[in-house]
Amino acid sequence: MEVFSTTDQCEEPCAGTEIDLITVKKEMVDETTASDLAELFKALSDPTRVKIIGALLLSELCVHDLSVILEMGQSATSHQLRYLRNLRIVKRRKEGKTAFYSLDDSHIELIFTLTLQHLKHGQ
Repeated sequence: MEVFSTTDQCEEPCAGTEIDLITVKKEMVDETTASDLAELFKALSDPTRVKIIGALLLSELCVHDLSVILEMGQSATSHQLRYLRNLRIVKRRKEGKTAFYSLDDSHIELIFTLTLQHLKHGQ
């Protein structure tokens, strides 16, 4: 049986020591999932990528339209879209030679919307 010691941090037992730490540890996300979550949040740490997600929340857009909106080159825009696509944050649809991008699924929309609400709540 695994035993956790709180004596390294607490001089006296606190209310936190009364919970079942073994159960909490078992229910936590595993290392792979934690790494995947961190990678997703890392993608959201770049303002350009956040702007792309915000634009795609409103409409499916091609690389040219996104580059105009973002005021940056198509190559740099494509690079950011490729990064987001590799993480399944956005998806691509080809129509002839034109590639259109949209959010991969409703989970991305929800993450973005809830984060915006959280930011506004704290103001």
